[in-house]
Amino acid sequence: MVLVQVRAGGTCGTGWTYGPAACTRIVTDQLAGQVLGRDALDVGAAYEAMVVAVRNAGRTGAAGYALSAVDLALWDLKARLLDLPLHRLLGTVRTEVPVYGSGGFTTYGDGRLAEQLGGWAHEQRIPRVKIKIGESWGTDTARDLRRMAQAREVVGRDVELFVDANGAYGRKQAIRVMAAAAELDVTWVEEPVSSDDLAGLREVRDAVRPDVAAGEYGGDPTYFRRMCEAGAVDCLQADATRCGGITGFRAAAEIAAAHHLPVSGHCAPHVHAHVAAATPNVVHLEWFHDHVRIEQMFFEGCLDPTGGTVTPDPGAPGTGLTLRRDVAECYRVRPTEQRMRRAA
Repeated sequence: MVLVQVRAGGTCGTGWTYGPAACTRIVTDQLAGQVLGRDALDVGAAYEAMVVAVRNAGRTGAAGYALSAVDLALWDLKARLLDLPLHRLLGTVRTEVPVYGSGGFTTYGDGRLAEQLGGWAHEQRIPRVKIKIGESWGTDTARDLRRMAQAREVVGRDVELFVDANGAYGRKQAIRVMAAAAELDVTWVEEPVSSDDLAGLREVRDAVRPDVAAGEYGGDPTYFRRMCEAGAVDCLQADATRCGGITGFRAAAEIAAAHHLPVSGHCAPHVHAHVAAATPNVVHLEWFHDHVRIEQMFFEGCLDPTGGTVTPDPGAPGTGLTLRRDVAECYRVRPTEQRMRRAA
């Protein structure tokens, strides 16, 4: 977690991304100068200045992650200065945002997989869950199929089953795997082939029953436009911690809408809750196990997905989250520690 805070008028806004510690240098060396001294309400102007500042460093990748964290902090700050929940500042379209439980890593044994899926489906009553497949870059499809069958058995027939191959399969391989899993009624397959292979995604999309989803690595509007124009996906994924924060996520959602596609928030659920509540074509966001665990450690005010939705606090300004500074200090990576790690 790379966490950014911005301050104005005695108020603090917080944003973050999940990326390498090198993102902090981009924030301090290339982005801070574009933000400091500006009117805190002019988020758009700050965003455009940051985009220009990282042009030669590369708009996507680490620079884009850093930019995303700053943009998120600026939106949180603006909402707090105006004493508004962020979703109301953005323009609320729904009070409840659907979520899906996400984890089911290929490293899990049968017991751990059943416990996690059962917790979402039966204890928290989340009506959609996702597991990872494509183990070892698609070299063990038999185990992939066994794990999908186990997942269906655990959650029952009333819960939607999603799978994520992380781009592990070849085109025909992905089609064969999903055909073999047809009786399991999988409704979503994420990155069945590499998200860079737009033609391959389209080929798989045309051949399988589940919705094909991708887009989590998108960093700018051009990426999302190309994916949509290629007819590569049934649902566009966007990650506000990568694609330019709130500003970038809204741009991606508008591109999807122009192609009559829904959008889903990738990972970092507490980043996406408010913008999802203010985006008409959002279908759900990912209640991702690892990020939920981290965000619940670091913040007061985290959301409860019981029943399959989260509801941003209508009475708390900004994101409604408060950083637990005592916890943050325990895990803080200081510059001296970074130098030591490089030397090692």
